[in-house]
Amino acid sequence: MLDQNRVPILEGLEQMKRNRLVPFDVPGHKRGKGNPELTKFLGEACVSVDVNSMKPLDNLCHPVSVIKEAEELAADAFGAAHAFFMVGGTTSAVQAMVLSCLKRGDEIILPRNVHQSVIHALVLCGAVPVYINPQADSRLGIVLGMSVEDVKQTIAKHPNAKAILVNNPTYYGICSDIRQITKLAHEHGMKMLADEAHGTHFYFGADMPVSAMAAGADMAAVSMHKSGGSLTQSSLLLCGNRVNADYVRKIINLTQTTSGSYLLLSSLDISRRNLALRGEELFEKVKRFSDYARTEINAIGDYYAYSKELVNGDSVFDFDTTKLSINTLKLGLAGIEVYDLLRDEYAIQVEFGDLGNILAYISVGDKNKNIERLISALSDIRRIYKRENRDLLDSVYINPVVVMSPQDAFYADKESLPLTECAGRVSAEFVMCYPPGIPLLAPGELVTEELITYIQYAKVKGCTLTGPESMDVSRLNVLKGDN
Repeated sequence: MLDQNRVPILEGLEQMKRNRLVPFDVPGHKRGKGNPELTKFLGEACVSVDVNSMKPLDNLCHPVSVIKEAEELAADAFGAAHAFFMVGGTTSAVQAMVLSCLKRGDEIILPRNVHQSVIHALVLCGAVPVYINPQADSRLGIVLGMSVEDVKQTIAKHPNAKAILVNNPTYYGICSDIRQITKLAHEHGMKMLADEAHGTHFYFGADMPVSAMAAGADMAAVSMHKSGGSLTQSSLLLCGNRVNADYVRKIINLTQTTSGSYLLLSSLDISRRNLALRGEELFEKVKRFSDYARTEINAIGDYYAYSKELVNGDSVFDFDTTKLSINTLKLGLAGIEVYDLLRDEYAIQVEFGDLGNILAYISVGDKNKNIERLISALSDIRRIYKRENRDLLDSVYINPVVVMSPQDAFYADKESLPLTECAGRVSAEFVMCYPPGIPLLAPGELVTEELITYIQYAKVKGCTLTGPESMDVSRLNVLKGDN
């Protein structure tokens, strides 16, 4: 049994400070002395531990002491065989996960509503996506999880696929039947991968949806900085017993920095201890906050804060009740419009707004007064800004038409055209609403009139569109001469 009270990286940093080492290494600010403005802003306690790898502090690329011990403690806490500390966000964890299992020409089965990091990894390795178009709830304007029957049918058509990837949960809190999908993957010799960017709390809270490791998945990318309390950009990559962890570390080292931030590493270590010792209690508080806010917001009228009533045993196998997802369409307002009003008029920043919903992220750091402030602001917005439900786009999901692999399209000869002239052409780049960073269009997919209309509508409503070279998304790179 490992002692979850230990924090090896923090202990190493504290010992370093006691030793009063004189720095003749990087970083050049030399414990903040060389940059007083930065030290004043961040605090001496922070910059004094912004240090470089050294023997007493181990090396993230080849850990043998304090980082190795911290990763072993994390694996134990999360019920994994191995855990890797990631300082490039869950993006780097997702990409390492995909690159560890696939090479050029390999197929991977996955839902189309994956984060951009998954498809970016396919651009890098040349693997081919086999999309399962998710079912959708047209009333809410959201896509749901992966149907087990759809997975079975896709496996039958693509028996040589090397892996299946599932979101656990989606941004909105929707969970697929990850146990059954994992069982199917393993029965057909495929690896099971999980994007758990929003599922850290599944490992520690009571009565939560099942975590990927508990479901028997092979790998899971976990955003500790989201619901786990660590610093932004810190994440974990978890592996099961069926995975060669030594090979995974080689893959990680292809893209991850050789100068891992000890601020991020220590935050992972400290947060793991906090969750291991107090996670159930902390996430019980989060659930209470979310349940209370849902009840009060639904009582306002016109908003719909949804929860486990969506569960249908298949495409919505379970629901993460810590997620405060709120549909705004009955107000006559797009979610992104409510998102902007909350920030600009009420000084409240929610996680994201799309064309029909907002997500207010409730965490261990919230207080009663902040929950009440959010509820009050939403009530005020309904009173002041409610309008007839007109000119709101009904479409929630547009099936992609995949013409070629993301890698082939991304690196192909291309030309830039006005967006309005791109119908019928093959895209050579991404278009995404961010957050949540799920591509509307990816390299290798056909540009349709429906997609163009959707993109233009998202721009008008105020969605932040990213991906193309054209920063205002007025133009798009398409394959040269593909028409």
